Amino acid sequence: MSSNGHVLASAGGTFELGGDLTINRMGFGAMRITGEGVWGEPDDIDNAKAVLRRVIELEVNFIDTADAYGPDVSENLIAEALHPYPDGVIIATKGGLTRSGPGQWHTKGTPEHLRQALDGSLRRLKLERIDLYQFHRPDPEVPFEDSIGELSRLRDEGKIRHIGLSNVTTEQLAAAQAIVPIVSVQNRYNIFDRESEDVLNACERENIGFIPWFPVGAGKLEEAKIKQIADKYNATPYQLALAWLLKRSPVMLPIPGTKSIAHLEENVAAAAIDLSDDDFNAMAEA
Repeated sequence: MSSNGHVLASAGGTFELGGDLTINRMGFGAMRITGEGVWGEPDDIDNAKAVLRRVIELEVNFIDTADAYGPDVSENLIAEALHPYPDGVIIATKGGLTRSGPGQWHTKGTPEHLRQALDGSLRRLKLERIDLYQFHRPDPEVPFEDSIGELSRLRDEGKIRHIGLSNVTTEQLAAAQAIVPIVSVQNRYNIFDRESEDVLNACERENIGFIPWFPVGAGKLEEAKIKQIADKYNATPYQLALAWLLKRSPVMLPIPGTKSIAHLEENVAAAAIDLSDDDFNAMAEA
C-alpha cells in the first residue's frame, strides 16, 4: 500500500497496453496542470511540478497529456519535473487539435500537421519515441484514413510505439484498425454519460484500452443515493465514481486530473475500493 500511508495506483490492478506496456489502471490526466481554460502556464509552476512528482511516488505509471494542453505547457512541465523518466513510466500524448485562446479548440488532422505535432511532442517531452500517440479528434475536413495513414507511417519510422484514438465512433475505430493496430481509445465516459458504451464494448471484445475522459461526471454525484453508498465505503462520491469505472471493465484506464496533491492522493485511493455488485448496479441506475 503505501507512500507515506497513501494507497498506490497498483491497487487497481494492471492492464497490458499493446501487449508490452504494463499500466497501473489508475492513471493521471495532465490537462489541469496548465492555466485557466487549459491555456498558458499555471499560476503556481512549482506546485504543478510537485503534483507530477507525487504522481510517480504513488506508482501512477500512465500519464496522459497533449500538445494542445497549454498549448505545449503540459508536455514541457512533465519533462521538467520527471525527465529522465523512471523505468516503466509511460507518457502518452495526443495530436490533432490547435488552440486560439482559452477554452478554444480546433481540429487539424492533416498529415503535415500531425507529423509536425509529433515532432514537437518528442522535442518537448525529450523522447525519441512516444509510447502511446493518440489522434486527438477526427477532422471533418480531412479524410480519416489520411490522418491515420500518416500516424502509421510515423510508427513505421520508429517515432511512435503504439497508436491510440480519441473521440471516435465504433465505425472509425474499425476503419483505423484496417490501417494500423490500435491499442487504446479515449472517449468521454462516466457513470452519468455512457454514450460511448458501444465503443467501450468494442474495446473489451478486442482487449483495447479504454481511457475515459471526464471520468467522474458532474454535480449529480452528490445526490442522495450515491452519497449513501459512498458513506458505506468511507469514501467520497468522486472516489466511488472512479471505483465504479474500474469495476465496469478490465480494459478501463481512468485518468483523473488535478492540480492538487491532496486531490491526487484522494483519486488514487479510489483504486483500493472493492465495490460490491449490488452497489455497482445501484450506482448504474442512479
